[in-house]
Amino acid sequence: MPNAPRSKHRSVRFSDEDWADLEMATAAQGSDRGTVLKELAAWYLRRPGAKLPKRPEVDRPAPDDSASERIDAPATANPDRSTVD
Repeated sequence: MPNAPRSKHRSVRFSDEDWADLEMATAAQGSDRGTVLKELAAWYLRRPGAKLPKRPEVDRPAPDDSASERIDAPATANPDRSTVD
């Protein structure tokens, strides 16, 4: 059968904002959400040869810009990582 997928379709729940941001971030790097999510899962599960996907560059708001309320995770959020991107 032509165009047969190699894996089953799965459903996950994301906020609309995160899903849209993930689409923009992966597209900017020439990739797509599915590829990055599979790479992340393989890394998380410690599959042989798996590497953590490259994170996109982020434009940081100016210090007086109160439009963004996002909070960055602390460097200790993942103790297995020796460096922070």
